[in-house]
Amino acid sequence: MKLRFILSEVGKGLARNRAMSVAVIIVTYVSLLFVGVAGLSQMQVMQMKSQWYDKIEVSIYMCATDDATPSCNATEATEAQISAVRDKLNSTEMSQYVKNVFEESKEEAYENYLKLYGDSTISEWTTVDMMPVSFRVKLVDPEQYSIIKEEFSGAAGVSQVKDQREIIEPLFNVIDAARLMALGLGGVMIIAAILLISTTIRLSAMSRETETQIMRYVGASNLFIQAPFMIEGALAAIAGAILAVGTLFAGVHFLVQGWLAPSFSWTSFIGATQVWIMTPILILAAVALALIASAVSLAKYTKV
Repeated sequence: MKLRFILSEVGKGLARNRAMSVAVIIVTYVSLLFVGVAGLSQMQVMQMKSQWYDKIEVSIYMCATDDATPSCNATEATEAQISAVRDKLNSTEMSQYVKNVFEESKEEAYENYLKLYGDSTISEWTTVDMMPVSFRVKLVDPEQYSIIKEEFSGAAGVSQVKDQREIIEPLFNVIDAARLMALGLGGVMIIAAILLISTTIRLSAMSRETETQIMRYVGASNLFIQAPFMIEGALAAIAGAILAVGTLFAGVHFLVQGWLAPSFSWTSFIGATQVWIMTPILILAAVALALIASAVSLAKYTKV
């Protein structure tokens, strides 16, 4: 009987405040959607880092013939300079940073160049002697790229030191910026959702003030009095969370997997699995959001 009464009161409250309930659903939906986007963005960054950071290499290019780099002064690196770089990379001093080293000769560099640009006009004027000797260095910790750069940049016979991370790091930064923006917008919308849920619960409590007084006089518990109002807010918030989850599934399916993944085939993207991970988080956040807002409102308007 108690459960039937509580559910009856919940139905009455939702019917009386249909417009406000819809507003709660929409605001909760938008706020949790931003939070979900922020969470998925973080997962995307972590997935890309785990995929690429172990594969990232640092390339040390030695001076080639007529190299215009200031450190080369149009002079090709000598065998002694190449040997000095090779010995230093394989030294005990660098072993804590360097995992392995692959040396690419002029001939190998020329073969790779032809594979990439063999059909272009400029390849006709390119010779083996124009190619630089290079070292591709895989690091123990890819985050320690700066140590390799400091050690070899400006060294005799070294033209430049390049980190492959420089290519993909801007993409990480864009995703991180989008995550922070979504998180900020989500925070603002969560505050708006709390205020709106509080207002909705307050209006519902005020409209049933007489019933609340009667229940208090007959000895009803605080939880029994508060339950219908809290369930109203929770149901509206959960509806918003379900809409947010549905939108995230659609976004990942059509935008990420349907558009981004085929366009950027060199990396992997998040999928439905990550959205499933976010689903309980968003639903629990919606319930917590509703309970916090309800508790703040009911403490005053039901005088319990």
